[in-house]
Amino acid sequence: MKALILSCNTGGGHNAAGRAIEQKLKQMGHQAVMLDYLRLAGDKVSNAVGGVYVSVVKKTPKVFGEVYKLGMFVSKHLSPHKSPVYYANTAMTKHLSKYIQSNHFDAIIMPHLYPAETVTHMKKLGIALPPVFAIGTDYTCIPFWEETDCDYYFIPSEDLIDEYVQRGVPEEKLIPLGIPVSPDFEKSISKYQARELLKIDKNIKMQLIIGGSMGAGNLSSLANEASLLLKENEEIYIICGGNEKIEKKLREKYRKNKNVKIIGYTNKMYLYLKACDVVFTKPGGLTTTEAAVCNVPIVHIKPIPGCETENCRYFCKRKMSVTAVDSKSQALLGRRLLVDTELRNKMIKAQTKNIRKNSAELICKTVEEIVSKNKN
Repeated sequence: MKALILSCNTGGGHNAAGRAIEQKLKQMGHQAVMLDYLRLAGDKVSNAVGGVYVSVVKKTPKVFGEVYKLGMFVSKHLSPHKSPVYYANTAMTKHLSKYIQSNHFDAIIMPHLYPAETVTHMKKLGIALPPVFAIGTDYTCIPFWEETDCDYYFIPSEDLIDEYVQRGVPEEKLIPLGIPVSPDFEKSISKYQARELLKIDKNIKMQLIIGGSMGAGNLSSLANEASLLLKENEEIYIICGGNEKIEKKLREKYRKNKNVKIIGYTNKMYLYLKACDVVFTKPGGLTTTEAAVCNVPIVHIKPIPGCETENCRYFCKRKMSVTAVDSKSQALLGRRLLVDTELRNKMIKAQTKNIRKNSAELICKTVEEIVSKNKN
């Protein structure tokens, strides 16, 4: 089987889900090609779209939240018409159609709305396509999934079926198999083995603060509050993501504090998550799922308004994480999780109950089966 995985550079979660599927398919002996599909129209297009998104999220998250609310309103009231998002993505039809026609694929898998909108338009034009699969990467039905026409939708949980159906996605197309994470997270590696690989003291208590792929979130304030609560034999590791400005600021502030370690971008996230005792993270769908797969107690920090707000609500309602509105309260929650064994164990038990660890494998096997039936 040869699969095409389509994403684009508006946040790291979609790409992480796509790479997880790519890795797993290759492990299973299949061919997989993953593309930032906007680059088919040129690097300038991809950079422009991704740049605007990242800039808004970093600099004016409240604006992003208002746009999300507007999108949700339009999504609920526009039917049977299409949204501006749909029409914007129809411009990619000629580029994607040409690429698909030049390369034979048995399946198209999309962890992002934008290519799903383009593929929907291609279907309307009667362009022949292999089975088309969408992957939801948040614990909610984001605006405009309902106006896409995919053959199947992999969604994070059975609990979200009603929400997707109410929004207009046919129930028979919904397959609740979880959010796919990299096969690295499936590795049977202990906390102490992870620390050995990262050269972290096995005997300390370790708190991990993650800013996400864009370094979003008030890392400086949280780091300050958490560092004030540090006790002997405890350390804080801060992963700044791609936010070089924050990284530089924190390195300067904590250059004399040997118990606060600053990490820039890393491709060893699975090791840091497996190594830590508590993680502070914004509620992105992928990072949060990765933490839960590793069975790490989670303190959710300030979300980007929109789908991350829903992710946080989903996790907190099921006791898989805790949250607070300000950095001081978040730091205190982290401190409690660090010392309260009963609370930690209850949270880990809830994560084990609600989050699948092998979603990538389940999704790939399902795609494999559907493609096989389609060929027959």
